Amino acid sequence: MVSARQRSFLVLAIVVIAAACLAVAIASGGSSGTERVDAASASTTEPSATADGSAAPDDPIGATDTTETTDTTGASGSTTVPAEADLVGADPTTTDSCVIEERSLGGGSTGASVVCLQEALIAGGFLTGTATGTYDNATAAAVEKLQTERDLFVDGKVGRETALSLGIWPDEQSMVVRTPIPEPGAVDLYGYPLSSVASSGPDAPPLPDGSGSGRRLVYDRMGQRVWAIDENETVIRSWLVSGSKYNNETPGTHEVYSRSDVSTAWNGKAFLPKMVRWLRTDIGAIGFHAIPLHREDNTPYQTEAELGTRLSGGCQRQANADADFLWDFAQIGTPVVVI
Repeated sequence: MVSARQRSFLVLAIVVIAAACLAVAIASGGSSGTERVDAASASTTEPSATADGSAAPDDPIGATDTTETTDTTGASGSTTVPAEADLVGADPTTTDSCVIEERSLGGGSTGASVVCLQEALIAGGFLTGTATGTYDNATAAAVEKLQTERDLFVDGKVGRETALSLGIWPDEQSMVVRTPIPEPGAVDLYGYPLSSVASSGPDAPPLPDGSGSGRRLVYDRMGQRVWAIDENETVIRSWLVSGSKYNNETPGTHEVYSRSDVSTAWNGKAFLPKMVRWLRTDIGAIGFHAIPLHREDNTPYQTEAELGTRLSGGCQRQANADADFLWDFAQIGTPVVVI
């Protein structure tokens, strides 16, 4: 027979065991629920592949949606920054002291632009003494020091990026030539309709010096303008584009190597119609294409009136009429001269 004392002890043991089991069940359930929530909030979306099946993205950086934000602190989500913040900073602004007049300066250069450069180098602590107006060895060494410290391409010569870093690069919009809007129904020398920023034949602005010869495309980064030239050195058509905001359009002679009727931007957020590629980069292809369209609703990223302004991440955006012309003109192997 079980005594009253033994019954009390047995009941107490049962209560203790039941409480312990309940505590374990609660702890397990809470942990499982937290893991599910964290897993859902930590999901990621990868960029889409290009329309031609390649993994390499087109128009790197440029075709981003400026309202997108990126979590900088992980799952906590305590801080957000614009999606492009980690990719590029703003260009230095031009100072009021002076600007250079030439597109590039190097050994043998002389004159007021060199004086301007040397004064900026002296003010920045890269050069000692006084400005002489002659691009000598000391000036080249000072430029190399600046380029090294500011993570620029080191060659001892001054072009756009080095001059921007020193604040002596001129306002680029002053170098963009805008031709009159063509009459309705106007066409180029091949019979293609002209866009609002296009011209043809003798109405086109003159070709820049050092732009090659033969049938080719010429792209002037400073003037944000393209020329299509035939084998007789006739300007078939010339038009404004929106090129790269960054220093990733490599000057020199290239050629068209790939084409896609429609491609997709590196982040999957934009369609790039009539993509004509002429340069490979570490993060994607650069080429000519029509104004990009937002993937979610097919609205354009910019207006035709904004052509002539640097707005892209690498590619050259064109009016639809100009993209239609170039699609037929620029077959694989067409030379592209970038200056």
